[in-house]
Amino acid sequence: MMKYTESHEWIKLDGDVATVGISDYAAKALGDVVFVELPGVGDDVDAGGELAVVESVKAASEVYAPIAGEVTAVNDALEAAPETVNAAPTEGGWFVKMTVADASALDALMDEDAYKDYCAGL
Repeated sequence: MMKYTESHEWIKLDGDVATVGISDYAAKALGDVVFVELPGVGDDVDAGGELAVVESVKAASEVYAPIAGEVTAVNDALEAAPETVNAAPTEGGWFVKMTVADASALDALMDEDAYKDYCAGL
């Protein structure tokens, strides 16, 4: 099950590993992604802290960590093919995998239905 933030990141928990990316809504709003700057493996991130930077033909935008944890993997494929963020934001366009410092933090995030309602109101 995916959870979403108001800043349009998604997080999917698989055991004790969380995968993070940006939503389809965010990918469309950004336009064509031309560069992605990812954190380093081993970096500790705070909930709401900067996790990555996405540059598109329109602008540069920060991607924020939905929860606190440690980066355990980054999607190196985005370096050669940043457009994957637009083509498959919730599949191959993921940014990082990370540990979950506090699983209860996920409870504060929106489920898919709540996120769709949130986007409809924007």
